[in-house]
Amino acid sequence: MSLFNEQVKGQLKDLLGNMQDDVYLAFFTREDGCQTCADTQTFLEEIASLSPRLTLVRYDYDRDTEAVATYHIDKTPAIALLDANQEDTRIRFYGIPAGYEINSFVGALVEVSGNRQPLPDELKARIEALDKDIHLQVFITLSCPHCPGAVMAAHRLALESKRITADMVEASTFMELSQQHQVMGVPHTVINDKGQLVGARPLEALLQELERV
Repeated sequence: MSLFNEQVKGQLKDLLGNMQDDVYLAFFTREDGCQTCADTQTFLEEIASLSPRLTLVRYDYDRDTEAVATYHIDKTPAIALLDANQEDTRIRFYGIPAGYEINSFVGALVEVSGNRQPLPDELKARIEALDKDIHLQVFITLSCPHCPGAVMAAHRLALESKRITADMVEASTFMELSQQHQVMGVPHTVINDKGQLVGARPLEALLQELERV
């Protein structure tokens, strides 16, 4: 049974019609020990069917060890977004990006395709000046209306700097990791496994936190 009705499919097609170039969805799944992998694969197959610019590539976490190492995947289900040249954008989705997060997912597809608003030169210069590797984990739930904004800000920073990797992490799918980082409310952003930000922050405010790392 389809996850989306015809009206929603039409809306998604319209949004994906804004893509300027191809995007590859590197999907990591496993046969055992992953309760949401099958649903995530179905979700991705339906999304990919709505645009000729999307290509879904499936990897088995336990067998495709080279790809797992290349994209630094450490849990499933996982989605890594690659640009038209199949270059890693360092954008990750851990868990199914459904519910409110379909907004951040579709937004990321459009931005990775090359259709994104340019940042002010001052912000770009500050991002380029970052001198440390940064790993952002944005913990969300699918029913959180404020979470997509936090995810999109983190992902945009990853698009702007090869020093930044940004993950969406669905908190209920990865309960142990959520407990490890004491996630009590969402969105909850973890910076390099140390810094903690609670609540949605605009891109510039998030950048200010990264400059303190």
